[in-house]
Amino acid sequence: MASRSVPRHALQCLYKRPLTSAAEAPKRILSTQASARCLHASARTSPLGPSQYRPSIPQRPIAKNSLQSRRTIFIQTETTPNEDALKFNPNTRVLPETISSGFLEYLNPRSTLAPPHPSPLAAKLMAVDGVTSVFFGVDYITVTKDSATPWAHVKPEVFSIINEFVLSGQPMVKSVEDKAGEQGQESSEQDSLAYNENDSETVSMIKELLDTRIRPAIQEDGGDLEFRGFVNGQVLLKLVGACRTCDSSTVTLRNGIEGMLMHYIDQVQGVQQVMDQEEEIAMREFAKFEEKLKETKGAAAIAASPLDAAP
Repeated sequence: MASRSVPRHALQCLYKRPLTSAAEAPKRILSTQASARCLHASARTSPLGPSQYRPSIPQRPIAKNSLQSRRTIFIQTETTPNEDALKFNPNTRVLPETISSGFLEYLNPRSTLAPPHPSPLAAKLMAVDGVTSVFFGVDYITVTKDSATPWAHVKPEVFSIINEFVLSGQPMVKSVEDKAGEQGQESSEQDSLAYNENDSETVSMIKELLDTRIRPAIQEDGGDLEFRGFVNGQVLLKLVGACRTCDSSTVTLRNGIEGMLMHYIDQVQGVQQVMDQEEEIAMREFAKFEEKLKETKGAAAIAASPLDAAP
């Protein structure tokens, strides 16, 4: 009978392999599971945690004034037919609801402080170099400048003043009692186009047509109009705001307003522009200046022309 021999390297492996009894097997399994849990826990917890090794940056307290200075509002700027007037829409109501006239106009710095409606905003705008008048509509502001100052110098400062004033929450227009009877602003106590039961049928038709068809177009151009009466077939109107100093105001009266009123109302024979006393004086002085200029040019032309020599 042949004997079977076991290889030497197999015997060595048998001698080196540790013997595990049935009682020690569960302990070995539990220790293996505990080691795996420790490895997973150490993998989830990073030794370089931001709270332990990364220094925190201290946050500086931000002042309320700095936040307010960074805030801004959307103010839309529109051009007008008057090159020296710009219309600003601050997207908020400008005139208080207690003012029923529909507009206020400030023609000099004194008027911004005088009763019955002084305006801190108009006072600041009138202090800008080059600004000659400030007009407040219900929800827009028209600023007029002199022709010598470019808008590049005026517009940024005006925009900044309006933006800062609206954000502050201060009232743009105040109402005070007029004890001395001083009228500082160009306006009327009531809207001149408002319905009045004492008006005739023709006047009521004129007011309705002006209010519904003509006034919105003039307000779009940064101005407004005031009805002063109807006398002998002539409608008396006063243009304010950007239309006051506009070169095309005469064309607007004749071709636009007059043509529409005469087309719809047979009693209307024409439209006349009413001016204040100061405006009439200024117009007369300007007419005299033009006459002197023409005379000077005529005399210079005669002196420059050659005289016929006597034979």
